[in-house]
Amino acid sequence: MTAVSAAVVDNPGAPFVVREVTLADPQPGEVLVRMVATGLCHTDLGVQAGGIPFPLPGVLGHEGAGVLEEVGDPGGALRVGQKVLLSFTSCGDCGGCRGGHPAYCDSWVPRNLIAGRRDDGSPTIHQDGAAIGGRFFGQSSFATHALADVRSVVPVADDAPLELLAPLGCGVQTGFGTVWRILAPAPGSTLAVFGAGAVGLSAVMAANLLPLRRVIAIDLSAERLELARELGATHAIDATTGDLEEQLTAITEGRRLDNALETTASPQVLEAAIRSLGTGGSCAVIGAPPMGTAASFDVQGLLVGKRIIGVTLGDGDPQTLLPQLVDLHRRGKLPLERIIRHYPLAEIDAAAHDMHSGRTIKPVITFG
Repeated sequence: MTAVSAAVVDNPGAPFVVREVTLADPQPGEVLVRMVATGLCHTDLGVQAGGIPFPLPGVLGHEGAGVLEEVGDPGGALRVGQKVLLSFTSCGDCGGCRGGHPAYCDSWVPRNLIAGRRDDGSPTIHQDGAAIGGRFFGQSSFATHALADVRSVVPVADDAPLELLAPLGCGVQTGFGTVWRILAPAPGSTLAVFGAGAVGLSAVMAANLLPLRRVIAIDLSAERLELARELGATHAIDATTGDLEEQLTAITEGRRLDNALETTASPQVLEAAIRSLGTGGSCAVIGAPPMGTAASFDVQGLLVGKRIIGVTLGDGDPQTLLPQLVDLHRRGKLPLERIIRHYPLAEIDAAAHDMHSGRTIKPVITFG
């Protein structure tokens, strides 16, 4: 057992409180990671608010970056002292995993979101001798150390800047992967990103690397829209001014959208995105509202070849997608530092508040 400091959420709606907890020893297929940084994501806040039924008290965190300290299966490819990024986990055996789509693993939801324990039911984290929720996304990285599933682990170079790369594990790969892997917009086409948060701005950065005619960012914040322009958006729309669909029609010279990416989790925004599609247009849905949320659309309007596509984590395989993103950052083509603000673990609750208020786009928790 390893004693560590971790940010614990006691019950839905409770704040993050830093306490001492103990981690179980690594089993085969697990590693112990000394955390250097971890991103704070809206999924973490969704669990904290009670919107996702993860067992609480528990330790969240799923965009980890750190250094391997123990390897449960020393005969594998991972080695002590190696720098790693942490992402979601998966079984590796189902059709989705074998087909290169681990984000659609048959057991993705229990393994990443709601079980809070190993597959055999054993706990990985204890507080005052009692088991609490852990293994969130195969890692629970809001702690000075994380017990991680090996399928969550992506090795990186010894000189990799972990404090900047941590958000690749979820938010960045979601926005980037959705543009490159799912929408795959044709040269000269139009893409609109609804919502300029961390995921939306990652999508803008991805689009900026493609030969698109128009990349349109839509948000309520003038500051975020200006940042979207700096990151590659050709147009920016403040959704509080004027009729959104009319503005999109004008920007596209009446053709309407070839591609739309909805990140806000607002059914009204999703409906507007679908209505704004042109013939053969595609809308990728990333924003995750509470279960049971419904949106309306004109079914006959879809018959001109429109597509609505739900996406988890950009449908990416972390083992192949994250190294590509690391390389893009190394070459200056993925400026993650433009969206990140760092906070020490002791200030994680302030980081969550700043994310809720919009003051910070992507908080990253650091471990001194």
